[in-house]
Amino acid sequence: MQDTAFKLGSRSKGALAEGPQRSQTLVRGLEIIDAVADGPATIAEIANATQLTYSTVHRLVSVLVARRYLKLTNTRSVALGPRLIELGFAAHSRIDLVRHARPWLEELSGKTGDTVHLARLENDEVSYLDKLSGSRAVEISSRVGGRKPVISTGVGKALILDRSEAELADLYQSDHHLMNHPVPRETWLVQLDQYRQGDFAFDLGEDEASIRCVAAPIRDATGRIVAAISVSSTVEHMSPQRMQALITEVKAAAFQISAGLGYTARTQP
Repeated sequence: MQDTAFKLGSRSKGALAEGPQRSQTLVRGLEIIDAVADGPATIAEIANATQLTYSTVHRLVSVLVARRYLKLTNTRSVALGPRLIELGFAAHSRIDLVRHARPWLEELSGKTGDTVHLARLENDEVSYLDKLSGSRAVEISSRVGGRKPVISTGVGKALILDRSEAELADLYQSDHHLMNHPVPRETWLVQLDQYRQGDFAFDLGEDEASIRCVAAPIRDATGRIVAAISVSSTVEHMSPQRMQALITEVKAAAFQISAGLGYTARTQP
Protein backbone atom coordinates (compact mmCIF):
# COMPACT_ATOMS: atom_id res chain seq x y z
CA MET A 1 0.00 0.00 0.00
CA GLN A 2 2.85 2.36 0.75
CA ASP A 3 4.33 1.72 -2.70
CA THR A 4 0.97 2.42 -4.32
CA ALA A 5 0.55 5.63 -2.34
CA PHE A 6 3.99 6.76 -3.39
CA LYS A 7 3.28 6.14 -7.07
CA LEU A 8 -0.01 7.97 -6.86
CA GLY A 9 1.43 10.89 -4.90
CA SER A 10 1.96 14.44 -6.07
CA ARG A 11 3.47 15.04 -9.49
CA SER A 12 6.42 16.86 -8.01
CA LYS A 13 7.31 13.83 -5.83
CA GLY A 14 7.10 11.61 -8.88
CA ALA A 15 9.39 13.94 -10.81
CA LEU A 16 11.90 13.91 -7.96
CA ALA A 17 11.80 10.14 -7.80
CA GLU A 18 12.49 9.79 -11.53
CA GLY A 19 15.60 11.96 -11.45
CA PRO A 20 18.07 9.58 -9.73
CA GLN A 21 16.68 6.62 -11.67
CA ARG A 22 17.23 8.35 -15.00
CA SER A 23 20.72 9.40 -13.93
CA GLN A 24 21.54 5.82 -13.00
CA THR A 25 20.33 4.62 -16.38
CA LEU A 26 22.54 7.19 -18.10
CA VAL A 27 25.57 6.12 -16.06
CA ARG A 28 24.93 2.47 -16.92
CA GLY A 29 24.65 3.32 -20.60
CA LEU A 30 27.97 5.16 -20.47
CA GLU A 31 29.58 2.23 -18.64
CA ILE A 32 28.43 -0.06 -21.46
CA ILE A 33 29.94 2.26 -24.07
CA ASP A 34 33.20 2.33 -22.10
CA ALA A 35 33.17 -1.48 -21.97
CA VAL A 36 33.40 -1.72 -25.77
CA ALA A 37 35.69 1.27 -26.28
CA ASP A 38 38.73 -0.98 -26.82
CA GLY A 39 36.94 -3.46 -29.06
CA PRO A 40 33.74 -5.48 -29.59
CA ALA A 41 32.32 -7.50 -26.72
CA THR A 42 29.40 -9.85 -26.19
CA ILE A 43 26.48 -9.06 -23.90
CA ALA A 44 27.87 -11.51 -21.36
CA GLU A 45 31.32 -9.92 -21.48
CA ILE A 46 29.83 -6.44 -21.04
CA ALA A 47 27.73 -7.65 -18.11
CA ASN A 48 30.84 -9.12 -16.48
CA ALA A 49 32.89 -5.94 -17.06
CA THR A 50 30.18 -3.59 -15.77
CA GLN A 51 28.81 -5.84 -13.02
CA LEU A 52 25.32 -5.31 -14.46
CA THR A 53 22.79 -8.07 -15.02
CA TYR A 54 22.57 -9.68 -18.44
CA SER A 55 19.00 -8.44 -18.90
CA THR A 56 19.93 -4.85 -17.98
CA VAL A 57 22.82 -4.85 -20.45
CA HIS A 58 20.64 -6.39 -23.16
CA ARG A 59 17.95 -3.75 -22.63
CA LEU A 60 20.36 -0.79 -22.68
CA VAL A 61 22.34 -2.14 -25.62
CA SER A 62 19.11 -2.39 -27.61
CA VAL A 63 18.43 1.30 -27.01
CA LEU A 64 22.01 2.34 -27.82
CA VAL A 65 21.97 0.30 -31.02
CA ALA A 66 18.66 1.86 -32.07
CA ARG A 67 20.21 5.32 -31.52
CA ARG A 68 23.38 4.28 -33.43
CA TYR A 69 25.70 4.77 -30.45
CA LEU A 70 26.49 1.04 -30.65
CA LYS A 71 26.24 -1.50 -33.46
CA LEU A 72 26.00 -5.28 -33.72
CA THR A 73 28.82 -7.14 -35.46
CA ASN A 74 28.78 -10.31 -37.51
CA THR A 75 30.21 -12.18 -34.52
CA ARG A 76 27.18 -11.37 -32.35
CA SER A 77 29.23 -8.83 -30.43
CA VAL A 78 28.61 -5.16 -29.75
CA ALA A 79 30.92 -2.38 -31.00
CA LEU A 80 31.02 1.40 -31.04
CA GLY A 81 28.45 2.73 -33.49
CA PRO A 82 28.57 5.35 -36.25
CA ARG A 83 26.93 8.03 -34.13
CA LEU A 84 29.86 8.09 -31.70
CA ILE A 85 32.28 8.29 -34.62
CA GLU A 86 30.32 11.19 -36.10
CA LEU A 87 30.33 13.04 -32.80
CA GLY A 88 34.03 12.39 -32.34
CA PHE A 89 34.91 13.79 -35.73
CA ALA A 90 32.67 16.80 -35.17
CA ALA A 91 34.30 17.58 -31.83
CA HIS A 92 37.80 17.07 -33.24
CA SER A 93 37.22 19.27 -36.28
CA ARG A 94 35.66 21.97 -34.12
CA ILE A 95 38.66 22.12 -31.78
CA ASP A 96 41.16 21.97 -34.63
CA LEU A 97 39.43 24.74 -36.56
CA VAL A 98 39.42 27.07 -33.56
CA ARG A 99 43.08 26.38 -32.86
CA HIS A 100 44.04 26.77 -36.50
CA ALA A 101 42.12 30.02 -37.03
CA ARG A 102 43.08 31.72 -33.77
CA PRO A 103 46.34 33.45 -34.98
CA TRP A 104 44.54 35.15 -37.86
CA LEU A 105 41.62 36.11 -35.65
CA GLU A 106 44.02 37.70 -33.18
CA GLU A 107 45.79 39.57 -35.97
CA LEU A 108 42.50 40.78 -37.41
CA SER A 109 41.25 41.92 -34.01
CA GLY A 110 44.51 43.73 -33.35
CA LYS A 111 44.46 45.50 -36.70
CA THR A 112 40.85 46.61 -36.54
CA GLY A 113 40.28 47.09 -32.82
CA ASP A 114 36.90 45.42 -33.31
CA THR A 115 35.22 42.21 -32.17
CA VAL A 116 36.11 39.20 -34.33
CA HIS A 117 34.03 36.03 -34.61
CA LEU A 118 34.54 32.52 -35.95
CA ALA A 119 31.34 30.60 -36.64
CA ARG A 120 29.94 27.60 -38.44
CA LEU A 121 26.55 26.18 -39.37
CA GLU A 122 24.96 23.77 -36.91
CA ASN A 123 21.38 22.60 -37.46
CA ASP A 124 20.73 25.53 -39.82
CA GLU A 125 21.82 28.08 -37.22
CA VAL A 126 24.98 30.12 -36.73
CA SER A 127 27.07 28.58 -33.94
CA TYR A 128 29.86 30.77 -32.57
CA LEU A 129 33.11 28.84 -32.15
CA ASP A 130 35.35 31.70 -31.04
CA LYS A 131 35.09 35.37 -30.16
CA LEU A 132 37.80 37.98 -29.59
CA SER A 133 36.68 41.26 -28.10
CA GLY A 134 38.33 44.28 -29.66
CA SER A 135 39.99 47.23 -27.98
CA ARG A 136 36.91 49.42 -28.33
CA ALA A 137 34.46 49.78 -25.44
CA VAL A 138 31.77 48.02 -27.46
CA GLU A 139 29.58 45.15 -26.29
CA ILE A 140 28.47 42.63 -28.94
CA SER A 141 25.68 40.30 -27.81
CA SER A 142 27.30 37.05 -28.89
CA ARG A 143 29.08 34.29 -27.00
CA VAL A 144 31.08 31.18 -27.78
CA GLY A 145 28.61 28.32 -28.09
CA GLY A 146 25.73 30.72 -28.68
CA ARG A 147 23.36 30.51 -31.63
CA LYS A 148 21.90 33.15 -33.92
CA PRO A 149 19.79 33.06 -37.09
CA VAL A 150 21.57 32.61 -40.39
CA ILE A 151 19.36 35.06 -42.22
CA SER A 152 20.18 38.18 -40.19
CA THR A 153 23.88 37.83 -39.32
CA GLY A 154 26.97 38.61 -41.37
CA VAL A 155 28.61 35.27 -40.65
CA GLY A 156 25.31 33.54 -41.36
CA LYS A 157 25.09 35.03 -44.82
CA ALA A 158 28.76 34.22 -45.49
CA LEU A 159 28.04 30.60 -44.59
CA ILE A 160 25.31 30.26 -47.24
CA LEU A 161 26.92 32.09 -50.17
CA ASP A 162 27.10 28.90 -52.23
CA ARG A 163 23.41 28.12 -51.95
CA SER A 164 21.21 28.41 -55.01
CA GLU A 165 18.74 31.26 -55.47
CA ALA A 166 15.89 28.82 -54.90
CA GLU A 167 17.42 27.66 -51.61
CA LEU A 168 17.93 31.26 -50.50
CA ALA A 169 14.33 32.10 -51.39
CA ASP A 170 13.14 29.16 -49.31
CA LEU A 171 15.31 30.31 -46.40
CA TYR A 172 13.85 33.80 -46.58
CA GLN A 173 10.32 32.40 -46.69
CA SER A 174 10.86 30.27 -43.59
CA ASP A 175 13.11 32.55 -41.51
CA HIS A 176 12.52 36.19 -42.44
CA HIS A 177 10.49 36.65 -39.24
CA LEU A 178 13.73 36.05 -37.29
CA MET A 179 15.17 39.36 -38.45
CA ASN A 180 14.92 42.02 -35.78
CA HIS A 181 14.93 44.61 -38.55
CA PRO A 182 13.33 42.96 -41.60
CA VAL A 183 14.53 43.47 -45.15
CA PRO A 184 12.15 42.94 -48.10
CA ARG A 185 12.56 39.62 -49.87
CA GLU A 186 13.82 41.00 -53.18
CA THR A 187 16.25 43.35 -51.46
CA TRP A 188 17.65 40.49 -49.39
CA LEU A 189 18.06 38.22 -52.43
CA VAL A 190 19.79 40.97 -54.43
CA GLN A 191 22.15 41.59 -51.53
CA LEU A 192 22.99 37.88 -51.29
CA ASP A 193 23.74 37.79 -55.02
CA GLN A 194 26.12 40.73 -54.64
CA TYR A 195 27.76 39.10 -51.64
CA ARG A 196 28.19 35.85 -53.56
CA GLN A 197 29.96 37.64 -56.38
CA GLY A 198 32.31 39.37 -53.96
CA ASP A 199 32.71 36.38 -51.58
CA PHE A 200 31.86 38.45 -48.51
CA ALA A 201 28.76 39.48 -46.58
CA PHE A 202 27.47 42.38 -44.49
CA ASP A 203 25.18 42.65 -41.51
CA LEU A 204 23.54 46.04 -42.04
CA GLY A 205 21.55 46.02 -38.83
CA GLU A 206 19.22 43.12 -39.59
CA ASP A 207 20.22 41.39 -36.34
CA GLU A 208 20.72 44.43 -34.10
CA ALA A 209 20.01 47.95 -35.30
CA SER A 210 23.20 49.38 -33.80
CA ILE A 211 25.59 46.68 -35.06
CA ARG A 212 27.39 46.42 -38.38
CA CYS A 213 29.46 43.47 -39.52
CA VAL A 214 31.78 42.44 -42.37
CA ALA A 215 32.14 38.69 -42.89
CA ALA A 216 33.82 36.22 -45.24
CA PRO A 217 33.57 32.44 -45.73
CA ILE A 218 36.22 29.86 -44.90
CA ARG A 219 36.57 26.99 -47.36
CA ASP A 220 38.17 23.56 -47.12
CA ALA A 221 40.30 21.72 -49.70
CA THR A 222 37.21 20.94 -51.80
CA GLY A 223 36.08 24.56 -51.88
CA ARG A 224 33.14 23.87 -49.59
CA ILE A 225 32.25 26.58 -47.06
CA VAL A 226 32.92 25.13 -43.61
CA ALA A 227 32.97 28.27 -41.44
CA ALA A 228 33.05 32.06 -41.59
CA ILE A 229 34.74 34.95 -39.80
CA SER A 230 33.53 38.47 -39.18
CA VAL A 231 34.52 41.86 -37.82
CA SER A 232 31.74 43.56 -35.85
CA SER A 233 31.24 46.92 -34.18
CA THR A 234 28.64 49.57 -33.56
CA VAL A 235 27.41 51.75 -36.38
CA GLU A 236 29.40 54.75 -35.12
CA HIS A 237 32.62 52.82 -35.83
CA MET A 238 31.35 51.20 -39.01
CA SER A 239 30.60 53.77 -41.67
CA PRO A 240 29.75 52.43 -45.14
CA GLN A 241 33.19 53.55 -46.30
CA ARG A 242 34.96 51.64 -43.51
CA MET A 243 32.89 48.53 -44.16
CA GLN A 244 33.97 48.58 -47.79
CA ALA A 245 37.60 49.03 -46.75
CA LEU A 246 37.37 46.10 -44.32
CA ILE A 247 36.27 43.65 -47.02
CA THR A 248 39.85 43.18 -48.22
CA GLU A 249 41.23 42.58 -44.71
CA VAL A 250 38.49 40.16 -43.68
CA LYS A 251 38.73 38.20 -46.93
CA ALA A 252 42.53 38.04 -46.62
CA ALA A 253 42.27 36.54 -43.13
CA ALA A 254 39.60 34.10 -44.28
CA PHE A 255 41.79 33.04 -47.21
CA GLN A 256 44.76 32.37 -44.92
CA ILE A 257 42.61 30.20 -42.68
CA SER A 258 41.18 28.44 -45.74
CA ALA A 259 44.66 27.86 -47.17
CA GLY A 260 45.58 26.02 -44.00
CA LEU A 261 42.65 23.70 -44.70
CA GLY A 262 43.94 22.96 -48.21
CA TYR A 263 41.98 25.57 -50.14
CA THR A 264 43.61 27.38 -53.06
CA ALA A 265 42.35 30.18 -55.28
CA ARG A 266 42.01 27.58 -58.06
CA THR A 267 39.80 25.32 -55.97
CA GLN A 268 36.30 25.29 -57.37
CA PRO A 269 33.49 25.57 -54.79
